[in-house]
Amino acid sequence: MTSEITLFVNPTAGRGRGAHAAQPAASALRDAGFSVRTVLGEDAGDALRRAREAVAGGTGALIAVGGDGMMSLALQAVAGTRTPLGVIAVGTGNDFARALGLPIREPAAAGRLAAEALKSGAIRTIDLGRAGDRWFGTVLASGFDSRVNDRGNRMRWVGGRFKYDLAILAELAAFKAIPYRIRLDGGPVQEIEATLIAVGNGSTYGGGMRICADAVMDDGLFDVTVVGDCSRTTLLKVFPRVYKGTHLDHPVVTVHRVSSIELAAASVTAYADGEPLGALPLTATCVPGAVRVLAQ
Repeated sequence: MTSEITLFVNPTAGRGRGAHAAQPAASALRDAGFSVRTVLGEDAGDALRRAREAVAGGTGALIAVGGDGMMSLALQAVAGTRTPLGVIAVGTGNDFARALGLPIREPAAAGRLAAEALKSGAIRTIDLGRAGDRWFGTVLASGFDSRVNDRGNRMRWVGGRFKYDLAILAELAAFKAIPYRIRLDGGPVQEIEATLIAVGNGSTYGGGMRICADAVMDDGLFDVTVVGDCSRTTLLKVFPRVYKGTHLDHPVVTVHRVSSIELAAASVTAYADGEPLGALPLTATCVPGAVRVLAQ
């Protein structure tokens, strides 16, 4: 393995934490004997192009510094390659790092962990979801939660989990069940009324909301959480339980474990890793062993 690695930085992540986090992370890696090259990019497209060039050029690792959006961008560069991904989680949600048990908002500690993993060969292989040409590591959201995500992303004036709580309250005013057509593992098409359908490779979204609480990142399967048609009162009772994962026991919630799912619904935008994926319909497939990560 080459001693030259690439630091893939989003300087605006976490209200500027990305820029501040890059230096202690880089210092930890250099102290461990690695040569560090930093990649920024003028925008997301340019940054991804530069990251892919680094991977194609044989970098020893791509170390992403930022939030889940930056991790999602990095996945597009390393998925399906032998280049390991390191995570310096300093964003708002940090659900990808949380699922892997990695340090959150501790860039020096995360940098040291990445360096130790590279030196010891402690590289974990995990699954990824794929929808069209996009890879995702945590959760694909559709329905009430994707509308909450959309609203939460517009709330620039507040950060962290609290903004998703506020977005939930705002979306409740327009709440109604959504008619879905779904197909699980190529089976028969099912027509259902649901509040939301979340497709989990990882267990959390929205900064620790355990929507797919039992999802495992290396079992070759998605955990699909379906919150069925319910009243606004029931949703208000069920949704707060998502923070502990106890919502899965409620009668209105169903969980399926599948390797692929087809989702269709009118006027619903899907999000994956907190980033807009596009309007339904779509097909998501779990790809076993799609990426190597610097984690125990």
